[in-house]
Amino acid sequence: VQLQASGGGLVQAGGSLRLSCSASGRTFSNLVMGWFRQAPGKEREFVAAISRSGVRTYYTDSVKGRFRISRVDAENTVYLQMNSLKPEDTAVYYCAATFFGQMEVVTTAYDYWGQGTQVTVSS
Repeated sequence: VQLQASGGGLVQAGGSLRLSCSASGRTFSNLVMGWFRQAPGKEREFVAAISRSGVRTYYTDSVKGRFRISRVDAENTVYLQMNSLKPEDTAVYYCAATFFGQMEVVTTAYDYWGQGTQVTVSS
């Protein structure tokens, strides 16, 4: 499985961005998908995850009500809609995938990673 993340950029506080992550292969519907982020000098942290069916989602507390994760299996793509962005959301955002588990929130649970896309929120 190869993942390709895109959609990052520079946005003012309060603005929105939509990140995309496309996956190779025919087994996308069997993958649990997640988004993580890493700010300079900090560890990579969980942001959101979505189940194989797309019915269940899970978010870290700091993004609840502002971010929305979704997937379109026909497009082999998972999205992260980010609204009401704050300067503290500035980070490199990574998509991740695993065939195992359910709603995984730790980096070690994921087997495949995209290359990351930079999100910068100015105040």
